Amino acid sequence: MNIKIPTVPLNNGYEMPIMGFGTYSATPEEFTRMISDAINAGYRHIDGAMFYGNEVDVGNGIRQKIEEKVVTREELFLVSKLWPTFMSPHLVEPTLRQTLKDLQTDYLDLYLIHWPTALEENMGLLPKDKDGNLIFKNVDFVNTWKALENCVSQGLVRSIGISNFNSQQINRLMKHCTIKPVTNQIEVHAYLNQKKLIELCQQHDMIVTSYGPLGRPGFQKDASEPVLILDPKVIELSEKYGRTPAQIVLRYLTMQNIPVIPKSSTKARIEENLASLEFDLTPPDMAALDSLDCGYRSNKWEWAINHPEYPFSLPY
Repeated sequence: MNIKIPTVPLNNGYEMPIMGFGTYSATPEEFTRMISDAINAGYRHIDGAMFYGNEVDVGNGIRQKIEEKVVTREELFLVSKLWPTFMSPHLVEPTLRQTLKDLQTDYLDLYLIHWPTALEENMGLLPKDKDGNLIFKNVDFVNTWKALENCVSQGLVRSIGISNFNSQQINRLMKHCTIKPVTNQIEVHAYLNQKKLIELCQQHDMIVTSYGPLGRPGFQKDASEPVLILDPKVIELSEKYGRTPAQIVLRYLTMQNIPVIPKSSTKARIEENLASLEFDLTPPDMAALDSLDCGYRSNKWEWAINHPEYPFSLPY
């Protein structure tokens, strides 16, 4: 494939490729091949997180492609996220340094606070009490943010951002930050189009990055939960444009200048997702996809629903 991936400007002068490769939920043995297929296809934006448990594998895959001279480190846009059990300020830098070691790189292009909901440290990634409830920790994410800012000043990361923050949390952070977040990575797709939250982020000179851009097919708990790529309107547009349903819903987002990070483990779908940039949807068809919004959120983060900073209690 030889598709030029457009970039979206960030508020600090850097640019993010609009099509990224997500690394959540895959087995280690798949990773070297997946990363190889993605970089060979033209992906340069690789989205990961410590919580995914595969940063060593991702790092090995990237290192292989650099050694093969397929890509240079400078051409890549590497993203990771700080998990809630490491939100105490003194843990931020060592946690980031571990990610850098695992990814075999000297710096990240983007580091995000994964969730605003701090969890108890030193008890694994999902600390639970005897009744199976998550154990929360009282850490102000503003203090976590200041520790991220320090990592920027040390050259460990170029850009910093947030993930799964609501409007109230964003407004509070903006009052106290020295370095602005470049992005809020949130679940966005045609069933959850997040227009109000996107507008707020834009007012703060922050882009939105979409995770779950396909509506997270396969994560539905039962038949009552909708599957975006099976929606009749999406199927209709798929037939109209001669494109797959996945390409339709991805293009719906990238035409709004929203970077997307779909994950796929097969070479054909990795390339198919990238090829969604080869066509445009008409304004009436974009409006038709807008009309599908039903507020369906796949990732409800239910474990933390009683956390004081649970982000999904507000309308946006």
